[in-house]
Amino acid sequence: MDTQRLILFFVFSFSLLLLWDAWQKEQRPAPQPATTAAKTPGAVPTPSPMVAPAPQPGAASVPAAAAPSGAGERIRVQTDVLAAEIDTLGGSLRRVELLKHKDANDISKNFVLLQPERHYEAQSGLTGEAGPNHRSLWSAVPGERVLGQGQPEIRLTLQAQGRDGIGVEKTYVFKRNSYLVDVTLAVRNDGAAPATVHTYFQLTHDGKEVSTGNSVASSFGAQSFTGFAQFTAEHKYTKVQYSDIDKGKADYVRQAPDGWLAYVQHYFVSAWVPAQGVAREFVIERRQDGSYAARVVLPAGILAPGAASVVSVPLYVGPQEQRRLEAADRNLPLVVDYGWLTVIAQPLFWLLEMLHGLSGNWGVAIILLTVLIKLVFFPLSAASYKSMAKMKLITPRLTKIRETYAHDRAKMNQAMMELYKTEKINPLGGCFPILVQIPVFISLYWVLLAAIELRHAPFILWIHDLSALDPYYVLPVLMTITMVLQTRMNPTPPDPVQAKVMQFMPYVFSVFFFFFPAGLVLYWLVNNILSILQQWQIQRMFDRGRPAHAKR
Repeated sequence: MDTQRLILFFVFSFSLLLLWDAWQKEQRPAPQPATTAAKTPGAVPTPSPMVAPAPQPGAASVPAAAAPSGAGERIRVQTDVLAAEIDTLGGSLRRVELLKHKDANDISKNFVLLQPERHYEAQSGLTGEAGPNHRSLWSAVPGERVLGQGQPEIRLTLQAQGRDGIGVEKTYVFKRNSYLVDVTLAVRNDGAAPATVHTYFQLTHDGKEVSTGNSVASSFGAQSFTGFAQFTAEHKYTKVQYSDIDKGKADYVRQAPDGWLAYVQHYFVSAWVPAQGVAREFVIERRQDGSYAARVVLPAGILAPGAASVVSVPLYVGPQEQRRLEAADRNLPLVVDYGWLTVIAQPLFWLLEMLHGLSGNWGVAIILLTVLIKLVFFPLSAASYKSMAKMKLITPRLTKIRETYAHDRAKMNQAMMELYKTEKINPLGGCFPILVQIPVFISLYWVLLAAIELRHAPFILWIHDLSALDPYYVLPVLMTITMVLQTRMNPTPPDPVQAKVMQFMPYVFSVFFFFFPAGLVLYWLVNNILSILQQWQIQRMFDRGRPAHAKR
């Protein structure tokens, strides 16, 4: 197999990889739509004691109770980065609007993460019959609702009374420049008998995907994970598929002394992050109304009459920004979906972020990253271009061999191998650098799709979003031109059929780049320009020594 055929093989293999990703996306089971049956209140589990595993943890539920008379009050709390709505009917965080991030379809609007229309809420309360829970009516304590200038945080306190003298004071603490909301349940027993109390912190969702970016994210099957996820020290990071939940076969840790629970979607995440070292129970299920719920259950202890207990769990509800996620929990950055080449993608993003800190522009950071990657691969590229330059010099002799042994392929291959050996040419030397760079290319593709830091990040002039398509296709056109120029600089295959294929290959392959994000096309364009300059210089060196290689 000569160099040209091997290059075609790698290009074809890369195309098959993209098509396989697309097929995987098409074959992925879709979440079942919500049923149209009458909705029933979501069940809240009464967990077993956390000392030893129970036969059916979280199986018991609160008996359906009549809804409180009257509607709840929607309370809006606003900080410098988010606007939240808490409903006193349930005391749940029902809506979160991110003030620093724009809607995918209308950039004049802010992006809304939690929203009741999607059954996407953060709920909390007490398990069992005592209550109160996310079906109870809470009353709000008067206080500030908007974070004032210079004010570090703002608090919203709700109160509710359950059965048997169990009362709860729920406090939301919103902090300046933070998407981490502290949720505290202060439980008191005003009854006459001791009470065993457990608290729960729950995320709900209708199971349908939400558009959080442009259509590039789904090009060629590159679709980020959407759904519930869990982390524990035992099983590490686990994604829970809707199809497994529907079948009752969801694989996740039920009880653990650590870990968090999250709902993950492209660019954004909500996650309950309890403190380490406290026994907890996890439940992920499909509810009777067709929506899904995932909760973490924590013990509040056995409360004697007149005793009180406090359980506090932070809720991260915001963008998948690496530094913010790590500040909430060192393992929370795992929710950023870099695909199957995470081991390469994570260092690439770290380096890209460092370069952005120096340049202040993500487009410039991509250019600088391209230069650094080119320097790393410089020895391989130089060897490749030297091999191609030698091949270009002996092309007339290869053509003559093909003509001489046109009807004896064995002798033709033997003569060609002898020529390669005489001229000290590795016919595969031009292919290895291409093979090595493909994983880097795919990894950077995932970085540009998954990193919210590049969402709506401008470069220059007409490029206002490096994670989206070039609106005028200027970069893909320039990319095509550089590919054509590179092809013309390469040796022409002696085989006329191969020569034709190689001539049209740049145009065929460039079609992919019209569907890639502008940031990725920018990377490959700069890489091509640097490659052309390097190849041109090496070709000049060999042209000077042409008489030494032009033997007939």
